[in-house]
Amino acid sequence: MGRKNMSDQRRKEIIKSFYSVAKKIGLENASIAKVGDEMGISNGLIMHYFKTKDDLLIGLNEYILERHLNMVSSKESGVIDSKEELHNFITTLFSRKWNRYFDDGVFYSCYALVYRKPAFNASFKRYLELLHEVLKDKLIEAHTNGVIKNNNIDEVTEVIFALIDGGYYYLGLFNESEEAYKKQVDIYVSYAVNLLDFNPS
Repeated sequence: MGRKNMSDQRRKEIIKSFYSVAKKIGLENASIAKVGDEMGISNGLIMHYFKTKDDLLIGLNEYILERHLNMVSSKESGVIDSKEELHNFITTLFSRKWNRYFDDGVFYSCYALVYRKPAFNASFKRYLELLHEVLKDKLIEAHTNGVIKNNNIDEVTEVIFALIDGGYYYLGLFNESEEAYKKQVDIYVSYAVNLLDFNPS
């Protein structure tokens, strides 16, 4: 058991270094050799855990997922038992908190790989499915607690995440000021919230 924990820890250290290198020089320029230089270890040691760069890429995708799940599942989101709690949770999904958890440049470089690497495509799809499940669970919780009356939770989940994905990409391109950013976020949140059929208070 101890050896497995050490192995998992070492794998995570390598993935974090891979992320660090990708953030500095771009994912397309990152390599096992450059990760080795970053960590001060041999390429052979890295390849003991990740045989190829493609294996590292899938590990990186899992790292992205872990960090994003930590954000959307954090205790800050609380129990969804009021309209205010649900509104706050949806607002968080559009917020700059994502930027604190993962670099946009690395994330969108990963996204581009879904069109070129079938194994990565499957891994990234699983990542998206799990994030959708978090939102779906929150909406189900809101429904159970009498906050919303929607019976089309699956559909609402998909549409809200489409708004989040598109909105987040757009906001990353047009980021003139905090005020402009917030104004645009408020628009997206408003449309997302309007998909919900709230019970009267």
